[in-house]
Amino acid sequence: MLRQVKVKQARLIKVSLILAVLVTLPKTIYIYNKFHEGDMDFSIDWVADFFIKFVFFFLFSYLILQLNSNWGYFFTKYKKVIRVVAVIILNLGILLAGATVLDFIFDFIIGNPLSVQEKGFLFFELTVLVIILLFVSRILRLQLVTQVSLVENERLKQQNLQTELAALKNQIDPHFLFNSLNSLSCLIKDNDSASQFVKKLSFMYRYILQSGDRDLVSLKEELKFLDSYCYLMKTRYRDRFRLVIDIDEKYLSKQIPPLALQLLVENAVKHNEISESNPLTVNVFSQDGSIYVENKLQPRTVMSEGTGNGLVNLDKRYYLIEKQRITISKDDNKFSVKLPLK
Repeated sequence: MLRQVKVKQARLIKVSLILAVLVTLPKTIYIYNKFHEGDMDFSIDWVADFFIKFVFFFLFSYLILQLNSNWGYFFTKYKKVIRVVAVIILNLGILLAGATVLDFIFDFIIGNPLSVQEKGFLFFELTVLVIILLFVSRILRLQLVTQVSLVENERLKQQNLQTELAALKNQIDPHFLFNSLNSLSCLIKDNDSASQFVKKLSFMYRYILQSGDRDLVSLKEELKFLDSYCYLMKTRYRDRFRLVIDIDEKYLSKQIPPLALQLLVENAVKHNEISESNPLTVNVFSQDGSIYVENKLQPRTVMSEGTGNGLVNLDKRYYLIEKQRITISKDDNKFSVKLPLK
């Protein structure tokens, strides 16, 4: 992301003007002394020479700064070695082209060609200027990265504060909730289905609390949690909802981010029609070292409310923890999400 941030043009122009003034400073002092002394033999060619070199050094400095501060950081699709070599070649190209252009201006436009000694000094002067500009470009880039990092850190601090505030607002004493569920279970112990529902709900809540401090859980644990979630869905939808799990036992010890499978099944329930005429079947199976969650597409006529960020957040969480990406595929008849296993 930082590679796509540009150093502001106003800063590049300001630095280029300062360097152009410094490079032409000896000639500026010479012209000032001639005017101050009232030297009538002072040639106007000196003034033209000064302005041409000033404009040239300004444009030359701006081009080198632009290349090394901005353009060189936008070739992200290439390897670092290739980018560095390309930038070095471009810098040398600008150096040679600059010396040639300035020699051409003095020779054909002004009619006052540069001597061999002047050409050698000009090339030396441009080489030194390029080296200085490389250091300046690096400094400008580091300042930009530091500034962007500070802004991002401040944004994250604000986000964390908001998250903590939301957590405090929504905080519930787990013991109070568990005690309430146990009390409810005792009250309805004669009703097997209701009692089983409460037990499953209690297990799910405990699992969510315990997994909150863990980045990864075993696939076996996640499937057990998914079974409880499926029980709640069957209580609501009965025969209209079906979950088919076909996982090879060799994968049960593998680890995935907690609640990943539940989120995908919930996503299918949320976005698909579930009715007597269109029951929903969600398939969870293993294949080629990955877990797939698939369902037939049967979109709801009235979409349920949601942020639409569930899959995006899962992908980000999966990448941060596993350094891998989930794969989402969709065609006319099927929606599928692939979770790779290490």
